[in-house]
Amino acid sequence: MTWLRAVREIVRSGLTIEETRLEPLLALRTAAGVAIVVGPALWLVSPAYAASAALGAYSAGGATFQRTWRPRKVIALGAGAGLALSTFVGYLAAGRLVTFLPLLAVWAFAAGMAWAVGSTAGIVAATTVGSMLVTVTLPTSVGRALEHAGVIALGGVAQAVLILLFPIRRWGAHRDALADALAAVADYARRLRHDPTAPFDPEPLMTARDAAAVTPSQARTRPPVLHGPRGLAERLRPVVAALADPDVGAPAEGPGRDRARELLDAAADVLDAAARSIRRGTPAEVRPGTTDVLRVDEEHEVLEGPARQTAERLVELLGEVLEVAGSGGAPGTTPTPPGPAGAQFLVRPTLFRLLRVVVRAVRREFRRDSPVFRHAVRLAAVATLGYLIASRLPLGHGYWAPIASVMVMRPDFHRTYARAVARLAGTLAGVALATVMVRALGPDAHVFGALAVVSAGLSYTLIRTGYAYSQCFTAAYVVFLLGMGGQAWEQTVPERVVLTLLGGALAMLAYVVFPAWETPKLAGRLADWLAANGRYAAAVLRDYAEPTREHHADMRRALLASREARASWQEAYDRARREPVRPRGLTSREAQEAQEALKGFGRAAMLMESHVPQADNRSVPEAERFAEALEADTAQAAVDVREHRNPDWGRVEEALHAWEDAADNRSLVVRREAELQKRALENLATAVSRTPLERDVGSAREEQRVRAAVAADDDGSGPAHRGG
Repeated sequence: MTWLRAVREIVRSGLTIEETRLEPLLALRTAAGVAIVVGPALWLVSPAYAASAALGAYSAGGATFQRTWRPRKVIALGAGAGLALSTFVGYLAAGRLVTFLPLLAVWAFAAGMAWAVGSTAGIVAATTVGSMLVTVTLPTSVGRALEHAGVIALGGVAQAVLILLFPIRRWGAHRDALADALAAVADYARRLRHDPTAPFDPEPLMTARDAAAVTPSQARTRPPVLHGPRGLAERLRPVVAALADPDVGAPAEGPGRDRARELLDAAADVLDAAARSIRRGTPAEVRPGTTDVLRVDEEHEVLEGPARQTAERLVELLGEVLEVAGSGGAPGTTPTPPGPAGAQFLVRPTLFRLLRVVVRAVRREFRRDSPVFRHAVRLAAVATLGYLIASRLPLGHGYWAPIASVMVMRPDFHRTYARAVARLAGTLAGVALATVMVRALGPDAHVFGALAVVSAGLSYTLIRTGYAYSQCFTAAYVVFLLGMGGQAWEQTVPERVVLTLLGGALAMLAYVVFPAWETPKLAGRLADWLAANGRYAAAVLRDYAEPTREHHADMRRALLASREARASWQEAYDRARREPVRPRGLTSREAQEAQEALKGFGRAAMLMESHVPQADNRSVPEAERFAEALEADTAQAAVDVREHRNPDWGRVEEALHAWEDAADNRSLVVRREAELQKRALENLATAVSRTPLERDVGSAREEQRVRAAVAADDDGSGPAHRGG
């Protein structure tokens, strides 16, 4: 992508209104937390204390809107404590640049490394850097610094108390994650009616799994309806795919295909009803016609063989979904798994045990080529340089420049630039709006305090619709706070605009000077995904060769690793498409074709998983040899992709030729699915293979495609021609 096109995409992304559901009650509660601490501080003490209280309450309230599965009150308390600590430590080093700049650099670097834990930790840590820059100008002694730190922490406490007293949709985020997973499978089933090879994005299932991890204390209070449906959604996905696939499920045409479409449509209706039930906490309601479709008649059922077995399995799983969702989450109506002793839930570390997790995550990212490490270096350099430059300018409030830089910077290029554009646009609009109101109302600290609370509420309301629109009211909020402290708008408005522009420019320049491009890493990400997919497919085959609980557990672990590798590839691929960098190793076309090939490979393994036998059932011994060959070839191919060599599937071909067709349906279906895997691997080789000296690559690929199409026509597996 060229720089000109990248800039157009950045401006459009920064100013785009995101379609999301507004949460006015949450915004009202959080704005009330700001009012509770600002009002008494302004009335009883002074505007300076009110500003500190507003900073703590506003920042702690904003932290509770981040994506996290921990209790919101814990996030508010943690944010308030971090803001208070950064304020006090910053004051101790303030007064001389020789002490404050090193502290600022170290603190900003640590805030950047917090992204190793997650986006919520990174964003909250960035706000503590802003707190250090702002509030060191307020106290006049160590005692006053402690007082201001305490007032800031009190803002976090106020937000936590409000969350405790007025819970709004408690477990709402967890319910939404689980409902989204069921709705995603429902949408997948509907798309399979028309496209039997439709792709499926596993991100909703990954999010639901992340939301299902709870601490032991959370497990005791989690609604019963959140216990079981996630696993059912996981098992339903390969079943609906297998039913729709013409190679291993319903026939491509005829009554069998019509029956499969009916079952898929009914499955989608049931899953949507379950999703609504879980999201709203009401009993699931399914149309009577849907229930009739899901009855598998022994005498009149048109599906036969593996397709009929898959249909019966689908009906069984949908019955379990309705049983779980039928209660609507009412206490005591759904069986609860054993408690911590039974270890029947995904364990999330408690706050005390989280320290070791944080240390391991930071240590993993502490290397030069890590995007998080490079982000931390940029953040430290820009914060100190911005503060140093702004302190030399003939403007007040020089901290606005480094704050603008810190708050817009992200570990990737596109989001950093998009947020810089959005912050400038939002600041201009917000400052203009606040200026008009200040001139119209005149100087009044109490009026400005009320307007600051209203601006905070509007900022919270729009926080998920786009950074520019939330930032508009954040800028107005800051102007009103400064007006509450006696600052004239003639001074604050030009300073705010100029210093925001300076901070955004420094953030953009930092990424150009010390980037963390994803484009050169695409080959490595693709290789990781290929190797993970190979291990997953081999684990499924071993479960066929020897169906035991241990092999089933290995298959599950391999599936999760494959999803993680796919998510890493997708994130890198999406970032690379927006980077103004020439392709290295993989062109954009090669990357897209390789992605489609690996999706097909993963889909073939998923189809195979849908027919995995239960433990201690009859095995398919021929699958073991193919599993060994598949794992070995994909591991070697991953090395070849990293080093830009052509992958080879010799062992896979030999194992597949040695696998003789068996008389029973199970072995026949497994071998057919193994052929789908081999075909997907050939497509991958076609996508990434290179001719000697990189000449005539396009014609070589076209020849490979023609040979593959001819082979498919010869064995009868190619697409049917219309009109005979």
